[in-house]
Amino acid sequence: MPGLEGASFPKPIKCFSDSRMSTQRFASFHDFYPHYLREHSSRASRRLHVIGTAFAIVLLIAALVTRRWSLLWGVPLAGYAFAWLGHFVFEKNRPATFRHPLYSLRGDFTMLRDVLTGRIRW
Repeated sequence: MPGLEGASFPKPIKCFSDSRMSTQRFASFHDFYPHYLREHSSRASRRLHVIGTAFAIVLLIAALVTRRWSLLWGVPLAGYAFAWLGHFVFEKNRPATFRHPLYSLRGDFTMLRDVLTGRIRW
């Protein structure tokens, strides 16, 4: 670009950490879940995940009961919006959804259950 010759620009800020989870393979959900929990060590992130997962469930039930099928668009949006906010703002890591989508989805529901039953601190 004209006028920018020799200009020095700051290095980009690393937004999230590289996680071993992104390259690791898991034989079962049982093997995956401890890694999932480590990626959700922030209480704020866990809370956002629980809120998003619960909201997605409520939207799904509302769509089925009222037969307002347009509500179904909100199910993944609610779940992912809250969860990804937790990862990018509080955890500073990449969501497991990108490399382990099914285990990650199951992890969201398992973590919701564990929070509701008191196994994991809210």
